[in-house]
Amino acid sequence: MAVAQFSPGPDMILLTSTSLRHGGRAGAIMACGIATGLAFHAFLALVGGGYIFTSESTFSLYVKWIASLYLVYLAWQVFRSDLTEKQTDETAHHRHYLRGLFCNLLNPKAALVLTSICAPFLQDSSGMARPLTMGTIIVVQGAVLWILWAYLLQTKALRDGYARSRKWINRCFSAMLLLLAAMMWLR
Repeated sequence: MAVAQFSPGPDMILLTSTSLRHGGRAGAIMACGIATGLAFHAFLALVGGGYIFTSESTFSLYVKWIASLYLVYLAWQVFRSDLTEKQTDETAHHRHYLRGLFCNLLNPKAALVLTSICAPFLQDSSGMARPLTMGTIIVVQGAVLWILWAYLLQTKALRDGYARSRKWINRCFSAMLLLLAAMMWLR
């Protein structure tokens, strides 16, 4: 699960970019938003609702459009971030949480991975204890690892490297987010 949580995707790109740009605390707050979204996906998988994201329903199409547009918006925000000053007020921290939350909620990878992990346990007649435990472990483990990552990115070598190459790193992050938005439409 840790490999899936750290694989290149919208959550990791946004978390890395935010942690490098705004610091460890902002990254940790964003990680909590991402984990909240993951908790929602875990709940959805446990009640069997994950099929909504994998079906060809109208709802699934709307989610795909919203997710794609949100990734394009995030790409624009990351791209233009080197034009704005560092934000440190509480409003900015609130925005970091919400950006992490919405990024994860609109991340179809999260829904698919959790649904595929939880589905075998839902067929078992032993009740909900095992799937609930598994969902809790996934969410807590993700939050802890993402918060650690946000603070690891604060090491002097990484901060100095980011400061030297910020413009190009942000452009790469923006391009990856745009690529992910486009890839949603590929089968």
